[in-house]
Amino acid sequence: QVQLVESGGGLVQAGGSLRLSCAASGRTFSSYTMGWFRQAPGKEREFVAAITRSGGITNYADSVKGRFTISRDNAKNTVTLQMNSLKPEDTAVYYCAADLGTIATMTLGDINYWGKGTLLTVSS
Repeated sequence: QVQLVESGGGLVQAGGSLRLSCAASGRTFSSYTMGWFRQAPGKEREFVAAITRSGGITNYADSVKGRFTISRDNAKNTVTLQMNSLKPEDTAVYYCAADLGTIATMTLGDINYWGKGTLLTVSS
């Protein structure tokens, strides 16, 4: 089992940057595809980014491509989401996700474990 704890959310102005981190418990972190999802007020949870077990392949939602970067450190059991050029529409609760499947299945929302989320608010 994996426990995920997100951190780094907060209030930032449009155009600014922020980095989210997710710390995972357990000894098998490198066995999981990792990713980030978000849920804006009144909307469904949506895929943001994912990274393979080795960190060699990443995938992004079109809405964040070129602005967000996902990375992982298997030695530290962490995954981060660097967010640049933030927009008000990026405002959401961001969730860390871990899955034993592939990036493809993660993109579809088929997730084994979720964190509790961290709130990002982007002001205009």
